[in-house]
Amino acid sequence: MQVYLAVTPTQLQEASRFTRSFVHMAYRIGPESTLLRQSLLVQTQGGLLGLSDRDAPTVEEPEKLAAAALRECIRRSYSGAVLDWETPRPRGDLSLLAGAMGALFQKNRLTLYVPEAFAAAAPMAVVPVCTALSGGNLTQRLREATSSRSVGRLALDLERLMMDFPLPCPGGQGRPLCREELLGLLEREHPSVFFSPDLCARYFTYTRQNETHFVLFDDADTLLQKLRTGQSMGAQTAFFQYPEVDDLLGKLFGK
Repeated sequence: MQVYLAVTPTQLQEASRFTRSFVHMAYRIGPESTLLRQSLLVQTQGGLLGLSDRDAPTVEEPEKLAAAALRECIRRSYSGAVLDWETPRPRGDLSLLAGAMGALFQKNRLTLYVPEAFAAAAPMAVVPVCTALSGGNLTQRLREATSSRSVGRLALDLERLMMDFPLPCPGGQGRPLCREELLGLLEREHPSVFFSPDLCARYFTYTRQNETHFVLFDDADTLLQKLRTGQSMGAQTAFFQYPEVDDLLGKLFGK
């Protein structure tokens, strides 16, 4: 399995102590359908191109931008691109761009990874499955994803889970915790921590102001277990985000 670490140019040097497989989060969409690159070293080669949609203007010429992304991949020996798009609703222009990149990359034997919301726009792209579940069963989720994809098209988005849920929680929406908050809770509450086989995550409960809370979180062991589970079901690629796991890199990459 190929495991990538998504990094910005400023994170690359430190991350290189642990792995050489990167998604280079140095690219964004510029005016007039241009591809903008952020201070990436000239000698950077290999990995994947990471394209952000942050503050992206309307893409008037998707084929032009797709061609620019392809040229950059060829120039830097990237094996494909990741569309790191966070827009809650698929924008029409970005859907057209995903489709244009999907067709062009397939023609040139490069791999395109797209968010689930853009899967229909780029049918031959790979859609990473998020493993940070707060309900259901991870194995079942991956099994369903496998059945809906062709062989070799399953990838894992190994998002690090850290959520605090009030109980009861009818809507199922918890509050995201930062790393410092989670560590603070563990130090202050000294809870008994359990493992959920279904979610492949750790959890504990605590009470504050007469309200019970349920905390669900990942550590290096649960993330590696998710990686192994996905691999056993045919996943060939997985992604970590550097800011989420920079304290776990030694364990995750065996260094």
